[in-house]
Amino acid sequence: MKYLTALTSILAFGTVAAFAPSGASRHASTQLYNKPAGHDVRSDGVAKEMDPEELKIQTALAEHQQNAPKLGFPTDVRTLVQYNHGFAVMSTISKSNPGFPGGSVVGFAPDELGRPIFIFSGMSSHTQDLLADPKCSLTIASKEFKGAADGRVNLMGEVTLLKQDEKEAAKAAYLAKHPGAFWVDFGDFNWFRMDEIVSVRFVGGFARAGSVTPEEYAEAKPDPVSAFGPAIASHMNDDHMSSTIAMVAHAIPGLEVSEAVITSVDSLGMYVKCTRTPRASDQPQQFKIRLPFPRKIEDRKDVKNVIVEMTRAAAASAAPEPAAAAAATED
Repeated sequence: MKYLTALTSILAFGTVAAFAPSGASRHASTQLYNKPAGHDVRSDGVAKEMDPEELKIQTALAEHQQNAPKLGFPTDVRTLVQYNHGFAVMSTISKSNPGFPGGSVVGFAPDELGRPIFIFSGMSSHTQDLLADPKCSLTIASKEFKGAADGRVNLMGEVTLLKQDEKEAAKAAYLAKHPGAFWVDFGDFNWFRMDEIVSVRFVGGFARAGSVTPEEYAEAKPDPVSAFGPAIASHMNDDHMSSTIAMVAHAIPGLEVSEAVITSVDSLGMYVKCTRTPRASDQPQQFKIRLPFPRKIEDRKDVKNVIVEMTRAAAASAAPEPAAAAAATED
């Protein structure tokens, strides 16, 4: 398995992600903004030491993220493809404009091995492209995709027509993803599938990118909790963001964030997009962190129980010690 991990900045916010996949190469420290570790640089070019407390926070965050359990790239990729909204960008080798790629937004559904299934009109340009040359790529964004901090997968392979005896199973899989697809019975539409996947590339957000082999992809199974993870994330973001902020502070002491938006939930934890203003800075920055569960989750009820446990633990750690509270009351 081949992984690539790098600290990456974004736009004027200097945003980086502070996590790496299990087994990936890691950096000794993780910065929350685009400056060299250990010092800041003034506009006059004179270096000054980074605030010791800020450096301490960054170091604690880096250590926490390196040890946070994650699904692993093959499962992440397979999960994203499975629970995507069912649309992606297909790039084909253009028949009408030789030497140029052709791009189309297409509907798809994965089969049990994660191979994308399509049904295309014979009149579509991408259909004509595939019949002339089956090589193409499919770029699939996560269901919650809003920008470069969110996940996407690129599958490269060859897309070919299905045999007659494969069409009913393909139709069932497609209708499960697209129940309103009345065109599946049109006589001039044809069933296709990416049978030969030759490359699988994955970007999970800033500083989290790499690839898995086609064999690893075919063997991986979608994470079951991720199927209902968006509903949990939406509920927490709408009604309990203060609890998520407290959980972040409890997991990484000293890391105080003003906003914590859960972007995905799986059986091992959550990804949270945080906003904070570092010490000695007036510029807010965003970054995504991994917030692990204390144990592996098996079902929806267990997710609720674990989040309640984490919320209570965070509240307890934030409460003043009894002696300090008593002294404060006396004063």
